[in-house]
Amino acid sequence: MITIDILHLVDRLESLLNEGRRVPFTSSRLVNEELFLNIIDQMRISIPEEIKKGKRIQQERERLIAQANEEAERIVALAREKAERALSEHELAQQAERRAQTIIERAQREAEKFKADADTYTYDVLSQLEEQLSALLKTVYNGMRTIEATRGTAPTQQETEAPQLEDQ
Repeated sequence: MITIDILHLVDRLESLLNEGRRVPFTSSRLVNEELFLNIIDQMRISIPEEIKKGKRIQQERERLIAQANEEAERIVALAREKAERALSEHELAQQAERRAQTIIERAQREAEKFKADADTYTYDVLSQLEEQLSALLKTVYNGMRTIEATRGTAPTQQETEAPQLEDQ
């Protein structure tokens, strides 16, 4: 699962930072830049997979909605056929019409429920992805700030304008 891969990579970044040697008389650490950048590259590969997963979920949702609509149309068509056959007798025709209406309403309710469930599922997955990406962005930003502090460099104008991430 890609989510676990991203979290594993974040853990590896944290371990790499914790394993770094402390610079005496500072809160800075020296880390292996090549390993650090390698992990960041792996993250860049994993994140698009999460986005693809979200798109697949959206496509599956749309497919399920289309399938529910087709089923509703099929049920309506069957109900209409039954109603047409029963037209010879007035009472049978009325019963068939009521039955068809019930089937249509039930199919519409089921299709709406199915769509709502698919929307909820998609929203939940995308919300989780947003949280993971936010946490990942925060970790990368903090890592960059730590490296900058280690180097003793002043932040550039772009870095000072970067959004401040708060703990969630």
